[in-house]
Amino acid sequence: MSISFELKLNDVAAQVEQALEGLLSPQARPGETRRPARLLAAMRHAALGGGKRLRPFLTLETAALFDVAPEAAMRAACALEMVHCYSLVHDDLPAMDDDDLRRGRPTVHKAYDEATAILAGDSLLTYAFDILSDPATHDDPALRCQLVRHLALASGLGGMAGGQALDLEAERSDKPLTMDEILEMQAMKTGALLQQAVEAGALLGLASPVQMRRLSRFGALIGAAFQIADDLLDARSDAATLGKRAGKDAGRNKATLVSMLGVDVAGHRCDSLVDEAVGALQGLELGSRTDVLIEAARFVAGRSS
Repeated sequence: MSISFELKLNDVAAQVEQALEGLLSPQARPGETRRPARLLAAMRHAALGGGKRLRPFLTLETAALFDVAPEAAMRAACALEMVHCYSLVHDDLPAMDDDDLRRGRPTVHKAYDEATAILAGDSLLTYAFDILSDPATHDDPALRCQLVRHLALASGLGGMAGGQALDLEAERSDKPLTMDEILEMQAMKTGALLQQAVEAGALLGLASPVQMRRLSRFGALIGAAFQIADDLLDARSDAATLGKRAGKDAGRNKATLVSMLGVDVAGHRCDSLVDEAVGALQGLELGSRTDVLIEAARFVAGRSS
């Protein structure tokens, strides 16, 4: 990761943090009665103060290819990040992955309690769609509807939530998943939201059908690479480095490409996916404007936490 890209990533993360801070303020918005303090604190614990903000970064940088208004892109990026944060809150619950540590801090159900954690996740999820459907995000209701639909598809039954269900089923099964089944599950659980991050920026930018196909392909490929990189980190790192429990995949008999192929082969596959993603961007013929997304793809494969 180049110094310039690292600075860019950190700068965007700070901007996203500031925007989320504003959206999660104590003041009730029009249409709300009030914001219960404990629930809001749990939501803020989940959404603020950590993470590289890769998903919103992808939305913002894709939108920038088409000179989208920064406010619109940021609101779409924050909505996506809220869905991601909700998923982490629920994944960490005892009924799911049962984790006590996230981003180097106690998980929400440990810092508060399980009921509050469930409500915090629910509230982050529904708030995301409130943001996207608000005219403040875009003045075209048809475009807002597209943003809502794309995020719903990526995060629900046929996307992230469905992928989590398949992952839990695999843990309880005596029959190991095939490679195709692992790839399908990971594309739903992890890849769908990363792909949506890119697509949201393209939707806001009124990308042509060809541009949308290439950018969607780019998002899908880096989503697949991200999951392999995440599994490699789980196998190689420790909790102090990751900010969360390490080695849990093997302990819970999780189906991963690392467990199936081994560390070296899985690592080569991750690199190949990134190369394919870079090729998809180069086909856009936008020259150096895609450089930051190319670096983002390489960051996905090379990250250490």
